[in-house]
Amino acid sequence: MERRAFVVGLALAAIVRRGAAAQPLRKLFRVGILSLGPTSQQLGPDPLYAPTRALLRGLRELGYMYGEHFMTEARGGDGEPERFNTLATEFSRLGLDVIVAPGPMLPALKRATSTVPVVMAGALDPLGQGLVKSLARPGTNFTGFSLQSAEATAKRLELLKELVPTAKLIAVLWEQTILSHWQAAEAAAKARNWKLLPIEIRDAAELEAAMRTADEAGAQALLVLGGGILFPRSRRIAELAAKSRLPAMYSLRPQVEAGGLMSYGADIVAMWHRAAVFVDKILRGAKPAELPVQLPLKFELVINQKAAKSIGLTVPPAMLLRADEIVQ
Repeated sequence: MERRAFVVGLALAAIVRRGAAAQPLRKLFRVGILSLGPTSQQLGPDPLYAPTRALLRGLRELGYMYGEHFMTEARGGDGEPERFNTLATEFSRLGLDVIVAPGPMLPALKRATSTVPVVMAGALDPLGQGLVKSLARPGTNFTGFSLQSAEATAKRLELLKELVPTAKLIAVLWEQTILSHWQAAEAAAKARNWKLLPIEIRDAAELEAAMRTADEAGAQALLVLGGGILFPRSRRIAELAAKSRLPAMYSLRPQVEAGGLMSYGADIVAMWHRAAVFVDKILRGAKPAELPVQLPLKFELVINQKAAKSIGLTVPPAMLLRADEIVQ
């Protein structure tokens, strides 16, 4: 029923947008932007960070002029999850009209505010993390997009087995905050009679030990279910996987761009671009509690050929043909 309501919400989006366009804009809006990239790449009307730039492009396409209709308060996590709580608390006190933030930062924002509207630019598990009460009717100050990452976990395992068909044991890095992702992996493996080695990460300092555990157990492939600890440390995980010569599957394109081998998941940049529609509706008076959470329009397969060659792995030609992007 929730998915049906979501589809209906999409169908009505254009109608809602035309109705909202008739409502006048007030004084200069303040849009808060939290991201995982460096703060220096978030600033101004033409930021360097691709997701933030996509959001501002979306706002321009909706008629918003930077400096005339809105300004931004932007901060980056700079790959340091320990800063998320501080940033969220700071943003909750700035009197912002709306905040746009990625999945790993959303739990911190939930703890920091129950009043400032938050647009989720890709929630890892909006229901499981308590960000919304339902997808069709969030019922909180959060709305936006779900990554549907848990739902895509079975596909990630299938692709990893296609890449390394001889793998008898697949190590899985996961976090308690996204327990549903591990549960999805466990269920998929059980249905296919595949063996997994679960390695829960509670602190970033455990990464090296986790990879040693995978090596000592004889794991032949690695599935990374990245959350607030793992995602910001994608580069380090990719380095450790390469050192262990472990073919690794990740959730999102930025993890491949950080050196990872392969990812399957939602198009993050496209999601930030579409987040502008939520920002527009909220600035015109819509309540986040009543705006249905949307799902990804597209999942993309990204393969890093350089990473494959570094561990002596040949990617099957059929898989390369299916890839949405190949990083050379």
